[in-house]
Amino acid sequence: MKLARTVAELKAALPREGVGFVPTMGYLHRGHLALVERARRENAFVVVSIFVNPLQFGPGEDYHRYPRDLDRDAALLEEAGVDLLFAPEVAEMYPKGFATRVQVEGPLTALWEGEVRPGHFQGVATVVARLFLLVGPERAYFGEKDYQQLLVIRKMVRDLGFPLEVVGVPTVREEDGLALSSRNVYLSPETRKKASVLYRALMAMREAALSGGSVAQALEAGERVLGEVPEFRPDYLAIVHPDTLLPLSRLVPGARGLVAGRFPEARLIDNLEVYP
Repeated sequence: MKLARTVAELKAALPREGVGFVPTMGYLHRGHLALVERARRENAFVVVSIFVNPLQFGPGEDYHRYPRDLDRDAALLEEAGVDLLFAPEVAEMYPKGFATRVQVEGPLTALWEGEVRPGHFQGVATVVARLFLLVGPERAYFGEKDYQQLLVIRKMVRDLGFPLEVVGVPTVREEDGLALSSRNVYLSPETRKKASVLYRALMAMREAALSGGSVAQALEAGERVLGEVPEFRPDYLAIVHPDTLLPLSRLVPGARGLVAGRFPEARLIDNLEVYP
């Protein structure tokens, strides 16, 4: 595996075609490696980027303490068969005078994470657009764990005509259902035991929906589960359209449950198809 720290090194190492790309912020876990494995199966050449993007962190968020371990990550990626790791510094990604932002407008970015974290998706869209232009992949891989982000990136790709396919990969979970996340490392052992409450709430909504319950009844079932863990302070719990993320008044095929909120040590998000 080659390591590129600059745009020039990246360009020199890239083939002309057949590139699969996995953008990450590092501190890799099995969820990231599932993306890499899918990319490895479907592409002749696999590029992974590791870049903690300051543009997608708001004031008071965890940019400076976000976990980082490039040596560990590089070893995992080499073992997984990655061809090229791109790990630039901030000044390389955003040179002096960089003043352009990419904004996807509408409910995809205004609701849910967009409301709780103003400016977040502008930062995501800007860095992903720049990475797509630098890497030039045929396919790019993103986890469904960040479902809203996945839809935002697909919308950006369609609107701007990027010549690539955005591939969503199912969420990887712990045995108790907790979605894998780099931020899980923040959780104390006591909180970690309670963190599966997000998944349990989503499953309660799914069970209610599949047993003939309404959207309101499914939401009530999820709220009851969240109420069992008072340390968790929800930002939102919703059942939304799988393409628009608008709240639903009645269930439709593919309806998605969304949940996010804060434990004392970390903020977590999750989602699940609640009405297949």
